[in-house]
Amino acid sequence: MMQEYKKILVPVDGSGEAELSFRKAIQVAKRNNATMIIAHIIDTRAIQTPTGFEGNFTDEIVHQTKLLMDDYQKMAEEKGVEDIQVRIEYGSPKVVIAKDLAEEYDVDLIMIGATGLNAVERLFIGSVSDYVIRNAPCDVLVVRTDLENERNEEVDK
Repeated sequence: MMQEYKKILVPVDGSGEAELSFRKAIQVAKRNNATMIIAHIIDTRAIQTPTGFEGNFTDEIVHQTKLLMDDYQKMAEEKGVEDIQVRIEYGSPKVVIAKDLAEEYDVDLIMIGATGLNAVERLFIGSVSDYVIRNAPCDVLVVRTDLENERNEEVDK
């Protein structure tokens, strides 16, 4: 029996790594006739100031995120993915991806971009992809290459 994935979670953040995983996820979703869940998690720790959350700043982040997600959804539709769900969540990206969304949607594959962090950053804050690999209840594919399985020089910078 051939493995088929029915629910694919694709976390995106606008980075080159996320773009690579998103483009490959489109192909996997089409081949498997799968539901594609496109998710962006707004890291609440990154937008909090000593006085709390700044209204205008936070509103702009949410507005830009909605525009980004609309673009991702439109691209997936244009490429032939039929069942697309879009989620914008708040919290710790690694926990929301590996636990909350994976369990809520009963995801059987998470396709995530490789981290852009260096060794020191990984030591202090940890890589989202590392956490997801260790904690997700399903298969995880870390994407490092483009659709032709070539390293993208722009992403490596």
